Amino acid sequence: MKAGSGDQGSPPCFLRFPRPVRVVSGGEAELKCVVLGEPPPIVVWEKGGQQLAASERLSFPVDGAEHGLLLSGALPTDAGVYVCRARNAAGEAYAAAAVTVLEPQASEPDPQPAERPLPPPGAGEGAPVFLAGPRSQWVLRGEQVVLTCQVGGLPAPELYWEKDGMALDEVWDSGHFVLEPGHAEGGPGASLALRILAARLPDSGVYVCHARNAHGHAQAGALLQVHQPPESPPEDPDEAPKPVVEPLKCAPKTFWVNEGKHAKFRCYVMGKPEPEIEWHWEGRPLLSDRRRLMYRDRDGGFVLKVLYCQAKDRGLYVCAARNSAGQTLSAVQLHVKEPRLRFTRPLQDVEGREHGIAVLECKVPNSRIPTAWFREDQRLLPCRKYEQIEEGAVRRLIIHRLKADDDGVYLCEMRGRVRTVANVTVKGPILKRLPRKLDVLEGENAVLLVETQEAGVEGRWSRDGEDLPTICQSSSGHMHALVLPGVTREDAGEVTFSLGNSRTTTLLRVKCVKHSPPGPPMLAEMFKGQKNTVLLTWKPPEPVPETPFIYRLERQEVGSEDWIQCFSIEKAGAVEVPGDCVPSEGDYRFRICTVSEHGRSSHVVFHGAAHLVPTARLVAGLEDVQVYDGEDAVFSLDLSTIIQGTWFLNGEELKSNEPEGQVEPGALRYRIEQKGPQHRLLLQAVRHQHSGALVGFSCPGVQDSAALTIQESPVHILSPQGKESLTFTTSERVMLTCELSRVDFPACWYKDGQEVEESESLLVKMDGRKHRLILPAAKVQDSGEFECRTEGVSAFFSVTVRDPPVHILDPQEHVFVHAITSECVMLSCEVDREDAPVCWYKDGQEVEESDFVVLEKEGPHHRLVLPAAQPPDGGEFQFVAGDERAYFTVTITDVSSWIVYPSGKVYVAAVRLERVVLTCELCRPWAEVRWTKDGDEVVESPALLLQKEDTIRRLVLPAVQLEDSGEYLCEIDDESASFTVTVTEPPVRIIYPRDEVTLIAVSLECVVLMCELSREDAPVRWYKDGLEVEESEALVLESDGPHRRLVLPAAQPEQGGEFVCDAGDDSAFFTVTVTAPPERIVHPAARSLDLQFGVPGRVELRCEVAPAGSQVRWYKDGLEVEVSDSLQLGAEGPARTLTLPHAQPEDAGEYVCETRDEAVTFNVSLAEPPVQFLAPEAAPAPLRVAPGEPVMLSCELSRASALVFWSHNGRPVQEGEGLELHAEGPRRTLCIRAADLAHAGLYTCRATPRIAPGAPSLSFTVQVAEPPVRVVAPEAAQTRVRSTPGGDLELAVRLSGPGAPVRWYKDGERLASQGRVQLEQAGARQVLRVRGARSWDAGEYLCDTPQDSRIFLVSVEEPPLAKLVSELTPLTVHEGDDATFRCEVSPPDADVTWLRNGAVVTPGPQLEMAQNGSSRTLTVRCCQLDDAGTVTARAGGTATSARLHVRETELLFLRRLQDVRAEEGQDVCLEVETGRVGAAGVVRWVRGGEPLPHDSRVSVAQDGHIYRLFIHGVVLADQGTYGCESHHDRTLARLSVRPRQLRVLRPLEDVTITEGGSATFQLELSQEGVTGEWARGGVRLQPGPKCHMHAESHTHRLVLSGLGLADSGCISFTADSLRCAARLTVREAPVTIVRGPQDLEVTEGDTATLECELSQALADVTWEKDGRPLTPSPRLRLQALGTRRLLQLRRCDPLDAGTYSCAVGTARARPARLTVRGGYRAPPGLGTAVGAGAADRTCGGQIPVPPGSREECGRERAPPPPHAPGSAPERVVSVLSELRAVSAREGDGATFECTVSEVETTGSWELGGRPLRPGGRVRIRQEGKKHVLVLSELRPEDAGEVRFQAGPAQSVAQLEVEALPLQMCRRPPREKTVLVGRKAVLEVTVSRSGGHVCWLREGVELCPGDKYELRSHGPTHSLVIHDVRPEDQGTYCCQAGQDSAHTRLLVEGS
Repeated sequence: MKAGSGDQGSPPCFLRFPRPVRVVSGGEAELKCVVLGEPPPIVVWEKGGQQLAASERLSFPVDGAEHGLLLSGALPTDAGVYVCRARNAAGEAYAAAAVTVLEPQASEPDPQPAERPLPPPGAGEGAPVFLAGPRSQWVLRGEQVVLTCQVGGLPAPELYWEKDGMALDEVWDSGHFVLEPGHAEGGPGASLALRILAARLPDSGVYVCHARNAHGHAQAGALLQVHQPPESPPEDPDEAPKPVVEPLKCAPKTFWVNEGKHAKFRCYVMGKPEPEIEWHWEGRPLLSDRRRLMYRDRDGGFVLKVLYCQAKDRGLYVCAARNSAGQTLSAVQLHVKEPRLRFTRPLQDVEGREHGIAVLECKVPNSRIPTAWFREDQRLLPCRKYEQIEEGAVRRLIIHRLKADDDGVYLCEMRGRVRTVANVTVKGPILKRLPRKLDVLEGENAVLLVETQEAGVEGRWSRDGEDLPTICQSSSGHMHALVLPGVTREDAGEVTFSLGNSRTTTLLRVKCVKHSPPGPPMLAEMFKGQKNTVLLTWKPPEPVPETPFIYRLERQEVGSEDWIQCFSIEKAGAVEVPGDCVPSEGDYRFRICTVSEHGRSSHVVFHGAAHLVPTARLVAGLEDVQVYDGEDAVFSLDLSTIIQGTWFLNGEELKSNEPEGQVEPGALRYRIEQKGPQHRLLLQAVRHQHSGALVGFSCPGVQDSAALTIQESPVHILSPQGKESLTFTTSERVMLTCELSRVDFPACWYKDGQEVEESESLLVKMDGRKHRLILPAAKVQDSGEFECRTEGVSAFFSVTVRDPPVHILDPQEHVFVHAITSECVMLSCEVDREDAPVCWYKDGQEVEESDFVVLEKEGPHHRLVLPAAQPPDGGEFQFVAGDERAYFTVTITDVSSWIVYPSGKVYVAAVRLERVVLTCELCRPWAEVRWTKDGDEVVESPALLLQKEDTIRRLVLPAVQLEDSGEYLCEIDDESASFTVTVTEPPVRIIYPRDEVTLIAVSLECVVLMCELSREDAPVRWYKDGLEVEESEALVLESDGPHRRLVLPAAQPEQGGEFVCDAGDDSAFFTVTVTAPPERIVHPAARSLDLQFGVPGRVELRCEVAPAGSQVRWYKDGLEVEVSDSLQLGAEGPARTLTLPHAQPEDAGEYVCETRDEAVTFNVSLAEPPVQFLAPEAAPAPLRVAPGEPVMLSCELSRASALVFWSHNGRPVQEGEGLELHAEGPRRTLCIRAADLAHAGLYTCRATPRIAPGAPSLSFTVQVAEPPVRVVAPEAAQTRVRSTPGGDLELAVRLSGPGAPVRWYKDGERLASQGRVQLEQAGARQVLRVRGARSWDAGEYLCDTPQDSRIFLVSVEEPPLAKLVSELTPLTVHEGDDATFRCEVSPPDADVTWLRNGAVVTPGPQLEMAQNGSSRTLTVRCCQLDDAGTVTARAGGTATSARLHVRETELLFLRRLQDVRAEEGQDVCLEVETGRVGAAGVVRWVRGGEPLPHDSRVSVAQDGHIYRLFIHGVVLADQGTYGCESHHDRTLARLSVRPRQLRVLRPLEDVTITEGGSATFQLELSQEGVTGEWARGGVRLQPGPKCHMHAESHTHRLVLSGLGLADSGCISFTADSLRCAARLTVREAPVTIVRGPQDLEVTEGDTATLECELSQALADVTWEKDGRPLTPSPRLRLQALGTRRLLQLRRCDPLDAGTYSCAVGTARARPARLTVRGGYRAPPGLGTAVGAGAADRTCGGQIPVPPGSREECGRERAPPPPHAPGSAPERVVSVLSELRAVSAREGDGATFECTVSEVETTGSWELGGRPLRPGGRVRIRQEGKKHVLVLSELRPEDAGEVRFQAGPAQSVAQLEVEALPLQMCRRPPREKTVLVGRKAVLEVTVSRSGGHVCWLREGVELCPGDKYELRSHGPTHSLVIHDVRPEDQGTYCCQAGQDSAHTRLLVEGS
């Protein structure tokens, strides 16, 4: 496999550059860029050349190849240019962007910054501002569309609409467009609605509303898309539009395209109504997708574009156009030309989830063909985002971290532009993404569309990180649109639509439209007016530009080439240019041009030039100058313009034509300078006589002067500025220099405060300003403090004179001197000065000259001489000269012999071909030695080398052979050093395995243990747990060349253990563990499944296990389930089932089926069936009502508790304003009390809050007829009116609507408003008023309207006395009902006054007064509780009263509380719904009957009928019963909080460590702050020196140090109900041989003892002779003394000679040679040692024994007579050292030792009467007479009697084991909830089996019985509570030793 890029990599490349950002101070700024490279580059951000580092306000987010800079809380200092620099091994690249920080506005920012608020009334005029813009819409053909907009502005703006950039009257078919003007609400402005009747497909487009007034222009747009309905209705047959203009009919055209290229088809069609276009391919309609684009170009043509054509795209493409007048077709046949070289396997379309990966794969014909990947037109380079892989001929592209923008067309291209294409679909919240880029001409409309997966979601549109105005955003259902009308270059940028973490981006590019610049001005003329001005005139250009323009005037000084802008003028005409407009005096020319937004015209130059002089003003005047004598004086002033001037000195003009001048010869010199408007006069080296001179300056309009003052300058020291410290050596020349500010000024020199005197050794000199003190040859006594003093100032010098340092020239290094007794020793040193003082030291003490030590000096050479050195004279000598030292180490050797090493005989044991070096050290290097072997002098050869190095003499055998064995001597004079060399064959080694092998097998599996030896013929022995194995059917031993195998054909658990393959010299170890087969869940294969079921219904969860007899446990939400009628568990063969026969919503949750080794999780969700509308079954017919009529819309649901959502014309319906919503059981009703025109429209009842495909809904159409104008009051057709003479007669009628024409008549004659008759109109009220009524005014009056009329019969007479003829009746009504009081009055026209609670009633919306003849009514609408009281009617002098009682309406709960189960830390919401909207505080939340306590986590909210209680982050204490109460109803629910499930994120891992080392256990939990316990072998661990526990955040760590073998075991961590364990294995440290046996030579018959020393005392040693193992015998004793091991061979025989070696484990000591010299003869009767021919009497592996002995190869012989030759008395075994009692703690070890009288005695061990065998925790060994028993990891049950038996002898001792305190390893949960009637199980695990625990409830111990069952299984103890009742609720405690655990039991249900 190889990557797609080359080996050299690719330098960084920016795919997207960061864009400039403008941010308000305090806001957030973000820069983003995309950079690729191979290897991935390192990206850093810089500002001002400094690399930026992350801080609280600055971060650098990275997402793949996208790198960002995020700046929070921007400050003005953060503004600047930021550079992104990317670097890798292949190169470097960078990109930059500017960040601008704007100051915030003074006033509060508007919630929508892009929409300017409308100025308040009186604030003045302003430009148009859109208050509400049009909204984008997606409709079906035939529907009505209304686009509205409201615009504010003063004066009221003019509004007009455009479609696709054309005015509506320019649209070809716009007859169905209707404009409806109006007024803006809430202020000055206007509104204009566009209504499209029966929308058609061609009506799709962008509609823009323009608003314009004198102050500016504004626009807002919306997108309209008209779609074809699934089944189009037939066209209206009565409609007869113009026919379609059909193109010429001919045969289909043919179009060829190469594969991978684009094909573009264009069809131009005309017709009226505008035709509808459809594209077809092979007879099937085409829809727009990724590779087929359909659009309309700017010329009106219809375009189909097929991208990246493939062979499957060939076929007949048809453009079908039709309207109601007919249809036409145009066809083209597409042929795709395939290349000769094709992909073997093309790409296939793939889908991927957002944030996931997508893999595209294809295959090329040849693996050597290079390929390239593209996403559409963009080349993809290999990076972390796009991983490109080549495997032979397969090419693979892996797209990581998928985003919405990764959706699109991908191509793989090989040479010849041969391509294969595939679509990548990214599934996520965004279904349809934005295009990669969008090019729009300036001034056109830009439309961006996004489709989301969910309807009604709110996305965010932004450009370059800044949110876009909401006025240009629209959304409907799944579609989201952004419409930017009339784009400008400022609109260009990166536009992003964000939805949560998903987003899609496009690059909006605005192309500028070329415009011609304006023409130049005409008739430009110049007139020179009065002095120092010029008049310029011109005419406007022809033609006059359409866009606004200005005139730009520029000037040029004659003689210069630069034109400089003067100013700009908006209107043509004339302008006067004064001299003040130029910077300096001179002749100037002028030119002018026209400038607009489209460019600049050519310049027009005015003929001629004008001389202009600027008027000068003094900006900074002259100032008096004061200088010291001899210094320069500078006078300067600044003018307002550049102009020439004249300088004067004492009234005399200074010449300005010379840069430098002189007032008079030999007098003051000066220099005149001018830089722009600044003038300077420099007077050089002024003298005291020039003091008081007057300097002046003069120019037109300016005169100024200043005086010159000269001061005598004081003396000061120029150098040195501070004290100087100088160091010199003797005889060096010293010069001290002090420089003063004045020449020849006197100064004195002082040394150490005393004035110096000149002499030959001290000179004082003065040279101008410098004073010097000179020491020609400095001495040490010249050191001191020198001072140069003059007139109050001094200069100080610190002078130090030192002798030059002494240097030791020889020796430069440490010198080591070796000498022998009486030898003369001389130590010599050389220094660089003869007179340098030196000292000698010995061992830190100064050396004094004596007879034994002589000190000599010869020039620079110094010597220390020991004439006759003795050993005490040796030591450390030092030669000290100044700061330097020389070191000598003198060693005096007392020579008693020449050979220093070795001092004794040396035995060397070697293996053949090994390198052997014999070393001898002499006391003198020149001594000569002689080497001999076995008495013969050796001869040097390649196989024997003699070496000499100083005092060392070596004999080297590079590759020793067997014949090289013998005795070697190094001889000098009469001395010699002896070396005995023994060479043996190399031992047998195990080549494989070198390390211990651990095998884990399943029972009945075949286990093979294999060893490979270094020699094929080497014998091996196999051991298991210390005992040699025997071959059988269950254990087979095999040998194959150097390979040895142990085979267990069908392993059983009991066959596990430690196996050893012993090859004599080497061993291999195997640890075999045979386990029972794992209990696995074979079905389902997935470990977690998400299942969904309906409610109610049957739920069955099924698992299959292997083996079939495996036990499983079921859990729900972490608690083990219990079998009941509603939950059944089944087992049949390998199947295990959990069944819920009648599942309910509360049964949803997490179910776990767990075996011993595996578990599978079922996430069960139970959903109720969707809500359906039962009645009416279909949408009802439109309901037509008259205004004022009540309307009731009703439907019936399939579920009574379902919520419905009413909407009116797409807007949610709010209760009130004449609308009522009711819910009675499954019926939902919407009531309109009195319909009016606003209530007309489409009412929809939905069962979901948002519109979703397939969601149930029901629609009602309500039509309200336009009401005729009627007379509302008075109701009677005729009304009698009585008027009093002289009073005003008023006749009034109230119409149903304003604006209707009304005519008044009297006795048939029409009345007009004149004289005493006044006709008035106030809205719907019409009034006829006759002032000062007379008797002739009586008669019949008629009020006539077009549809209704009223007659008033008027009489003018004195009124009769008014009185009430009926009484009021008391009323009792319900809250919300109307109450009407009625009374009768006489006469009928008498006035009645109504009072309520004594106050006069004023008519209003709630109080209505009516009159009908003599009847008077008072109606109180929608009575409330506070409306109760007394109502009084008064007429004339009579009155009547009645009482109004208002009953409160019951507030009942329609939807009651439901029980809630939550996990600790979750958010909980309890919700109820009431039958009506109650006042604030009428509903109360309680817990346990008490009001809710104040808690910041608890909050309540009301939303109409809905009341909610929120509990954020619930804790266990929140558990309980919650209620919601009103005055009439109450509902309760139980909140159950289960503890947060504690999970292990990273478990413990097994640790294997060597004895003495440390082990670390670490695990990570899902929660912080968890307190847990660590245990080893079930025993709780306590912190200590060797046990460290740490807990940090989620991580818990245990560190155990100084571990021993007894520390092996199970390490566990327990927290609540969670337990995690791992195995700690402590291996025994390998035993090493510290000191091996040495070669030994003994005389025949003597005893030979070989000894070795081990690193540990408890280790078994194997002794061998000539490669054969030795066992104890009467002559051979093996002993162990601590770490020492001894082999004693008594009565040595010559046959005993040989090579002896010892081994322990894998360690082996070098062999030792035993030599037996002759001289011993066996006494008569004992026989002789067995020689070479007596091998038949040699026991394998034993020492040869004399014939006839008991040890002769194990053969028993009859014992000889007591005194017969060769016989021996029988030995009786007795105990020499008894066993001792041992007391130990649990987990420790115990050692028992017993010593018997005989070596070869075999013993046996017992513990508690049970025989002990080696293995596991038991180790038995014998060391000569000593027998040892070692017991490890003691348990309490190991206590008892230990017995050792050896023949008749025995020894007994007691073993006492102290049990560790019982502790809990796993505790029950702190809180457990159980339903009434079920059983509760509390379970604990203690540290060991057999421990006693005690269960208590509320402090009282529980006894087993029918109610309580106590169970124990090993270390696990359980308490089972049967038939749980509410009274069982409480606290239960489990006590285990000193440890205890508490659980709170909660009982739910009644």
